[in-house]
Parts: sequence; structure tokens; C-alpha cells
Amino acid sequence: MVGIGRKDRELDAAVHELAGADTLAFGGVGIAGTLLPATEAYRYLERTLDERPGAAREKVDWLLGHGSPAGKAYAATLLARVDAGAGRAAWQRLREDGGEFTTFSGCLMGRATLREYATAQLAGS
Repeated sequence: MVGIGRKDRELDAAVHELAGADTLAFGGVGIAGTLLPATEAYRYLERTLDERPGAAREKVDWLLGHGSPAGKAYAATLLARVDAGAGRAAWQRLREDGGEFTTFSGCLMGRATLREYATAQLAGS
């Protein structure tokens, strides 16, 4: 029973990190390929969706409604991974959100609005 409490705290910490994220990066960034705390939290939540789908899905749904723009993008990405229809619906809703965030793809840093990012995700699906 002790492990369940620890896992719940770790899950809450990961969701908290993503809720305040201002950068979206799915891999290492910069020349050193450093993993950002939000990327590590995303990966933790991704693993938890496999291990504890009920608890993790509830957190992803919360994050989709309450996270920062980057946090919502992380949540929609996770949702699309486990439920394509729900993920698509989330991206469609997020097309109305003009919130901005920083993006990283390796060493390349950029800026995007959630509207732009969601539209691109829908075009690619």
C-alpha cells in the first residue's frame, strides 16, 4: 500500500510540472540534448498511462482543461496516443486557443500558438 501513495505523489508532481510548462519539447534540447523537466514529466505520464490508465487518464483530462498552453499540447498529445478519437476532439477544441508557448526540436527553438500547433496536428492525422 505504501507504493500506491508514492506513485500518486509522483503522478501529481508530473501533472503539476506539465500544468505550468511554457515549453513543448519531446526530446532533448540544445547541443547537449538536455531533457527539460516538462519533457521528463511528459514521459512519466506517458508510462503511467500504460501502467495505471484510469488514474493517468483522469490527470490528462484535467490537464487538458487547466494546463498552460504547452501543458494542454502535452495533454492532447498523450490523449491522442491512447484514444485517437478523443485526441482529435481535443485538438479541434484547442484550435480556438491563442495561447503561446516555446517549442524545441533538438537545437531549434521556436514559438507557436496553441491554435497553430493544434491545426498542424489535425492536418497530420
